[in-house]
Amino acid sequence: MIITRTWLNNFLDISEVSDDTLYKTLNAIGLEVDSITTYTIPQRIVVGKIISCEKHPDADKLNVCQIEIGAGTIRQIVCGAANVVNARYVAVATIGAKLGLDFEIKHAKLRGVESEGMVCSASELGLPDMGTGILILDESIGELIVGKELNEYKKLADTIIELELTANRGDCLSINGVARDLSAALNISMKEFDYESQNQEKIGLARVAKLTTESNTNASLEYAMANIEELKTSLLFDLRLSFIAKFSENPIANFLQYLTHTTGVILRAYDVSHIDFNNDEKLTITTKNVNGVIHIAINDKICAHLGINQEEESKANEKSTQVLFQASYVNPKTIVDVVSEQKLKTDELYYNSSRGSEPTLCFGIAYLTYLFESYYNSKLFDGTLSFSQEVDDKIITVSVEEVCQIIGNHIPKMEIINILKALNFKVQTSSEDKFGVTIPRYRHDIENIQDVTEEIVRIIGIDNIEAKALKFVEKNRSNTAMTKYYAKKELRSRAVAAGFDESISYAFTDRTLLETYNFSLVNEKLDIVNPITADFNTLRTTILINLLQAAKRNVSYSKKSTSLFEIGTIFNETREEKDVFSLIATGQKESENISNAGKPNPINFESFVKKIASIIGNFELRTSVLRNGLIHPYQSADIIINNQKCGYLTKVHPSVCETFDLKETFVAEIDFEALIPQHINASTISKFQGVYKDLSFVIDKNIPYSQVSLTIRALKLPLLKKFYAVDVYEDEALGVEKSLSLRLFMQSLDDTLNDEDINNTVNTIIEKLQVAYGAELR
Repeated sequence: MIITRTWLNNFLDISEVSDDTLYKTLNAIGLEVDSITTYTIPQRIVVGKIISCEKHPDADKLNVCQIEIGAGTIRQIVCGAANVVNARYVAVATIGAKLGLDFEIKHAKLRGVESEGMVCSASELGLPDMGTGILILDESIGELIVGKELNEYKKLADTIIELELTANRGDCLSINGVARDLSAALNISMKEFDYESQNQEKIGLARVAKLTTESNTNASLEYAMANIEELKTSLLFDLRLSFIAKFSENPIANFLQYLTHTTGVILRAYDVSHIDFNNDEKLTITTKNVNGVIHIAINDKICAHLGINQEEESKANEKSTQVLFQASYVNPKTIVDVVSEQKLKTDELYYNSSRGSEPTLCFGIAYLTYLFESYYNSKLFDGTLSFSQEVDDKIITVSVEEVCQIIGNHIPKMEIINILKALNFKVQTSSEDKFGVTIPRYRHDIENIQDVTEEIVRIIGIDNIEAKALKFVEKNRSNTAMTKYYAKKELRSRAVAAGFDESISYAFTDRTLLETYNFSLVNEKLDIVNPITADFNTLRTTILINLLQAAKRNVSYSKKSTSLFEIGTIFNETREEKDVFSLIATGQKESENISNAGKPNPINFESFVKKIASIIGNFELRTSVLRNGLIHPYQSADIIINNQKCGYLTKVHPSVCETFDLKETFVAEIDFEALIPQHINASTISKFQGVYKDLSFVIDKNIPYSQVSLTIRALKLPLLKKFYAVDVYEDEALGVEKSLSLRLFMQSLDDTLNDEDINNTVNTIIEKLQVAYGAELR
């Protein structure tokens, strides 16, 4: 980003600020100065006024000029530049002027004609090259006084500063943007710019043009239109554009470039010369969102993709007589993603719009109006057409204490507020430590309190922050993600301690296997379009298939016992994810050793359940209602934790074991969320002795223990602390009934239990089971 001192002075009075102060301030506020150059015009170069210009008698390409150089003094100077014919005021190097170490202007005779000086081009004065020909002066650099030294014209002898901006500072890609930052740092108020059109002879734009928006237009637009009779940029325009290496021979391109570099507003110009408004032709501007790209159409012809590019044939040029000017703003995050995903072609202005342009479009249009009516023989149509997207203000809560902690120094609250206000942040003042800050729209990069703090540090100056020893202050990182992380870590440790090895597999599996074993499938419309291999052609809806395949590989490696677990993600039909804890155990229950004479028993339902309990803690088993191709119809159960079904365990069906070449195998799959430790408030522990009591009932054999358990819990007996089944017995003598033995544990917080307390609790349970299930004591 290149700025000039006098250009900056349009928005900020820095006449009393030295170049050295500017240099230091810009660096201090994060706008790093890459280079700073002061142009000086040599002495004895003066403003000359051409009195006459005639062809050289002996050279077709030379002209003999009579030029006034001050105080009525006229000098004859021979000039070879073609554009001298159209010039009135020029830069004249008088006799004795030095344009270089070995270049001094002396009296000369060119093809026999006396010449007393030299008419200079921009490059000969040490200024940037501005094309062929001499430098033609105009009053854009100040009042032209014949004979006045050119080095007194500060807009010519300017200071050029090149800045290195970080990617997030798109708001400083303009003179106005840099001036805003300097205003806060130097404590100098910005100059007001509030221009109203002075031309009362304009046609209303709304009478001849219409702006319509189709679908969701996430952007802001404002249009103005002009009849162009003559558009010739001034010397100051051309010089400043040359300073920033943007000068071209196209006056419309120069005009737009100057406006965008000055205001930061993205401006484009469309040629609408073909529309005859005198014959009631209308101009229709249509915006349409197509896959995130906003198409701009003029009379149904696509002319631009907003913030990205403009069609070459739609651009206005030096021959255009009617020009439609467009000011626009698009959220940079939106177009960057779209351009990247769709690999769209971009133009020069995309750089500005993708890094964040000026969103106050009326400022750009007002400046355009000011330049047109002040310098050009052209007329703007009355009024504008505009569309603004509704954007909620971004508000960040700022804590003075937190800001000071981040900086490492105490900064008074009022100083923080004053800095933020100077940077155009709206502050909702409060007597408390915290207050709300509304972020300006042009600072799209400000997202959190750390970003706000960085702005405060920039203005204070990093060199003004007192150095202190590094101190780490760790915040409480307890959150959902960390809770899950620690729960998984604990599960892994317990599973390994229980003799399981961890398996890690892809989140993909074979769709055919899921169908074979009657598992749910991801909806085909949401499934993988381009699988990495033929057997990884869908997202898994269970981990058990992966574990069976892993167990089969272990058996192939001659392992007699395999116990594996995996904590991973599965998907449902609509591709929603959840984590599960899956286990498999197959083969021997224990290793071969002396105690089992080298012939260990195979793993069974009981030993598998005990292993799981050693990992996840207490749980209940209830008759399983789930059905899939892996489940054994007589050795399966739902896992109940905190009275909620959260998974199942089962012996693998013999036919499946045969398919995978496995011996007796058991699997379990549990919803991981149910295994995350819950916060439990501490409860008082009784200091009085508790009592155990066993009860045996004869009850219908079809009534499961889980149903009996729920019935007893529903009684909410205060003395009953826990109970559990200790025996279930069935034989022919009992017929359709079974014997169920329960062990009750009773305890009081207030006193030692007496027989009456115990009997009341026991009798309540007996009576309830008799009424509910016809249970009888044995």
